[in-house]
Amino acid sequence: MKKATILVVDDEAAIRRFLKPFLEAEGYSVLEAASGREALSMASSHDPEVILLDLGLPDLDGEEILEGLPPWAKARVIVVSARGNEQDKVSALDKGASDYLTKPFSLAELAARIRVVLRREANREAPQPTRYAFGGLVIDLDGHAVSLDGEEVHLTPTEFKMLAYLAGHAGKVVTHGQLLREVWGKHSQGQEHYVRIHVHKLRQKIEKDPARPRHLHTETGVGYRFKE
Repeated sequence: MKKATILVVDDEAAIRRFLKPFLEAEGYSVLEAASGREALSMASSHDPEVILLDLGLPDLDGEEILEGLPPWAKARVIVVSARGNEQDKVSALDKGASDYLTKPFSLAELAARIRVVLRREANREAPQPTRYAFGGLVIDLDGHAVSLDGEEVHLTPTEFKMLAYLAGHAGKVVTHGQLLREVWGKHSQGQEHYVRIHVHKLRQKIEKDPARPRHLHTETGVGYRFKE
């Protein structure tokens, strides 16, 4: 089986030296880039499956790289940055990043995030599912029905659409803006309270303990992550 290729984009050589042996030990082929232009060139020539992207590069900002990736590129981008404020996270995710890790981070968490985005890529290439099952929670996309431990859960059309979208992006941070566009349409920006209200209602219906949700996790100030 072909190794997945990971492109590490960071202008700090020490970071690249730190990550490369770890990622190779995890079974990946590793490429390195120290600048934004080098990253775009390598992304085009090698088409890696995952890009670990630092935002603070000497020539191009990380968001310019997100916008400059070729449209055919299959890479999932995980931003790995010291910029930890919410707006940076939201902006990078809205521009196409699949996930965001703030430095410092644990290698175990990085490895888990990489596995999630690779699994999502494999699922994207497979036939689209007609149902999702996460333990006792079952979401029937064709039948527009949800059950929990065999009992039907009554959702409004808006709640169902939101849940289906989050479940379809399981493991990925979905921003408030992405949910607003997907569920309420492109003219709904700035109405984040819609999202918060409906997530609260969903937790009351699908979580056994809404105060300690298993599936619908808040990414403070950014959005939500559905965990399997």
